[in-house]
Amino acid sequence: MNDSELARFFLSLVLLLSAALAGGYLFERFKLPRVIGEIVGGIMLGPSVLGLISLDVHNWLFAGFPAQGALLAAFYWFGLVLLMFTAGFSMSREVEGGTSRVIFALVIGALILPFAIGYASASIFDDTRVGDDLAFKLVMGIAVAVTSIPVISRIFLDLNMMQTLFARNVVGAATIQDLVLWTLLAVATAVQHGNATDAAGITRVVVITILFVALSFFLAPALLRAIRRNVFVQFSEASLTGYAVLLCLVFVASASLLSVNIVFAALIAGLVITRFNSRQLVAVKQRIADISIWFFVPIYFALVGLRLDLAHQLDIQLTLLFIVASSAIKVTSCTVAARASGIEWIRSFDYGVAMNTRGGPGIVLASVAHAAGIVDDRMFTALVLASIITSLATGCWLRLRLVRDPSAFGLASARSPMARPPQAPLMPAGNRPESVS
Repeated sequence: MNDSELARFFLSLVLLLSAALAGGYLFERFKLPRVIGEIVGGIMLGPSVLGLISLDVHNWLFAGFPAQGALLAAFYWFGLVLLMFTAGFSMSREVEGGTSRVIFALVIGALILPFAIGYASASIFDDTRVGDDLAFKLVMGIAVAVTSIPVISRIFLDLNMMQTLFARNVVGAATIQDLVLWTLLAVATAVQHGNATDAAGITRVVVITILFVALSFFLAPALLRAIRRNVFVQFSEASLTGYAVLLCLVFVASASLLSVNIVFAALIAGLVITRFNSRQLVAVKQRIADISIWFFVPIYFALVGLRLDLAHQLDIQLTLLFIVASSAIKVTSCTVAARASGIEWIRSFDYGVAMNTRGGPGIVLASVAHAAGIVDDRMFTALVLASIITSLATGCWLRLRLVRDPSAFGLASARSPMARPPQAPLMPAGNRPESVS
């Protein structure tokens, strides 16, 4: 790059980060998920708004020279990797404290039926498919079933609900469910890239993915402990921060060589970090989460918004059909499952609405599927808007429930549902936190 191109590149980063942080701040002030504000910031700079006002200015800022798109894409993917890495920090501890009967019922209700219906009905949206048919069906099944741990956790924090049994059941079920769905996404991307063209190939991808996970959880911790004992006797927090990020990149690079989805690999790397019980590591994870949450992840979400061209990519009929149909399936399935576990109907419906929150993981799914060439621009837009609308709907519903009955969900009646609690550390990225993932 020459000086002019370098200046233009840094200017584009400044604008993206500024718009994301400003949008996130404004949405947070109105008790809305911060991640949505960050996406809206990107939309304002993209073809949907700035491009309509002045396409020349938009192109000058974000497509001014041939390499600019690739440079911004590097920030896009690095932000996505760190989003999933930091999401893994808190996933394992969120499973604890819930009611196993309810969690099991919610996993069944949120995963099996929604995924099966989404997979089976993918042909309805077949005109949005640009890649392999099996990969497309898997993506559509995941899109109906996915639940956002970061966004729903943030909503619980805002409403002082995070320590309730309701919240622990929802987050615990979403954690188990999303680990299965990320594995399926790894299969979908492998199929799309030609690494699994038949039953034997799909089986090989699944086996490699399972072996990758098994080795990560059982071999990597032992190897890291041996390295620390024999090579690095003592770590400082600063050096340990660098080595933790290096570990994430090693996982991602290894996964790419093995044709395992790199987003899934970053999540596994975060889960591996949580296996080390070290007081020093708590501060290290917070450092990584801070720089991710306030720099790389906002740029990623702003770039998601920048890629949306609502004037040309938004198919209103398709988007409404997908949002309404998928939400009806997910809410109904989870409500019935919760009721079968012995929960009363109104609380069962609360569970259904909460599990329908798609937030960050829904957007990650849209990003990965679009980048892999599985879905077209219209479905990418529909998936992103579904994530935004379902997140807003959950926040509004739970807030309304608490306004009408402050003692709902086991909260003391004296506690105000509108009170803002202190932000919890190490929430999944994008949850300010927005973890994944």
